[in-house]
Amino acid sequence: MDRWEMGSLARLWSSGFPLYRFFRGSCPSFPIKPVLPGVRGADLKKYVIHGGRPLYGKVEVSGAKNAAVGIIPAALLVEGPCRIENIPAISDVDLLLDILRDLGARVRLINRTTVEVDCTDARRQAVPYDAGRKLRASYYLMGAMLGRFGQAEVPLPGGCDFGSRPIDQHLKGFAALGAEVTVEKGYMCAGADGGRMKGSQIYLDVASVGATMNLMLAAVLAKGTTVIENTAREPHIVDLANFLNSMGADITGAGTDMIKIRGVDKLRGGEYSIIPDQIEAGTYMAAVTAAGGEVRVCNVIPKHMECITAKLVEMGAEVEEEGDSLIVRRHGPLQRTNVKTMFYPGFPTDMHPQIAAVLCLANGTSVITEGVWDNRYRYTEEFRRLGAKIQVDGKIAIIEGVEKLTGAPMEACDLRAGAGMIIAGLAAQGTSEISNVKHIERGYEDIIGKLSRIGADIRVVEVPDPERGKVSAAG
Repeated sequence: MDRWEMGSLARLWSSGFPLYRFFRGSCPSFPIKPVLPGVRGADLKKYVIHGGRPLYGKVEVSGAKNAAVGIIPAALLVEGPCRIENIPAISDVDLLLDILRDLGARVRLINRTTVEVDCTDARRQAVPYDAGRKLRASYYLMGAMLGRFGQAEVPLPGGCDFGSRPIDQHLKGFAALGAEVTVEKGYMCAGADGGRMKGSQIYLDVASVGATMNLMLAAVLAKGTTVIENTAREPHIVDLANFLNSMGADITGAGTDMIKIRGVDKLRGGEYSIIPDQIEAGTYMAAVTAAGGEVRVCNVIPKHMECITAKLVEMGAEVEEEGDSLIVRRHGPLQRTNVKTMFYPGFPTDMHPQIAAVLCLANGTSVITEGVWDNRYRYTEEFRRLGAKIQVDGKIAIIEGVEKLTGAPMEACDLRAGAGMIIAGLAAQGTSEISNVKHIERGYEDIIGKLSRIGADIRVVEVPDPERGKVSAAG
């Protein structure tokens, strides 16, 4: 390795880039395998936050996690290399790329935000159980593999625990497209007669984001035309459709409540850039609203942010649009408001804990109604450790604003709850510690570095794994 290569690697390392992605992408035989946070044998992490500091500066938003976890499996449908840009450096993406490698795809990292995936030689085989179980988004591999091979064996989805995760709408749609689906030994197993899906008319009983995307994947190479009614309309659904269309698919209606997919014989390679992450942008907007200050949030699509912006303005923030940036400032007192999470274009459930953290410090009584997930409120016990006053009754939370929060230890129970805890810690007086941060790193690229650069006093502390170093009795 020459001096230029060593210097390049040093710059990547200093920017927080996980170097194993570089080696595994450019040198497939290099014997480096990532050890993910929380895996036995790795050092565990916690975040330490000294709160009470306003935030100033600018923060760059990464590519959308919720789009990336659908687009990466979609590469299985493409013959030839497809280059995906603006890809977030998060653990969910790394797991999906590893699964594609296990299926025979060639994966090459071009730079920190660009990956080239060639699934021409991908094999029809079961998705590895341990890898698939770590991901909620593993079920997108089901639709992609059915579309590509007419058969699929994928572990039941894992990821964050929000109570029941019904996949009945996915299975109903697969059956309508001609697949017979069974669940055996923790796997979803499906196969289509003749090895190819057949176009059909599908009505979703619930406007499910996951089912909408999964059925798009399964239908894009099907014989005939598929019409899906009562579809979800989230920006990442439109992004997936745009990716597939750029590779030769024929999909219309994405972003409305009816999508029409005319099956094509094959998809060809190409280039595509993922949209900015609506939820990451909203998280930083909520952080400055809670902690005070002024921050320019760069690389956003302002239209996607309107449902979040409206609530933050009601609460006392000022939001100014400048091209692909939003300037967020808050200097006065926070005001109460009511929030109900809904499918897009309503207020997103993935912003629920973050907005709750802000409301803990608002004047008056606020009400949050969760309209999507059953078990979103597990974060409330952790917020109470900081002095928040929250009462939960079913899907409704009543928050009495307090004058101040005081730092305390918290444990992240899921991805967005962890983000909410960071915001609460930034706004609190004193020191907070957040453990189980592997959940947060599933969906936020370099969140510690980005917050530090806008003035947050936040750092990562390694906590030795108690299991490390133990010697078995056999010895």
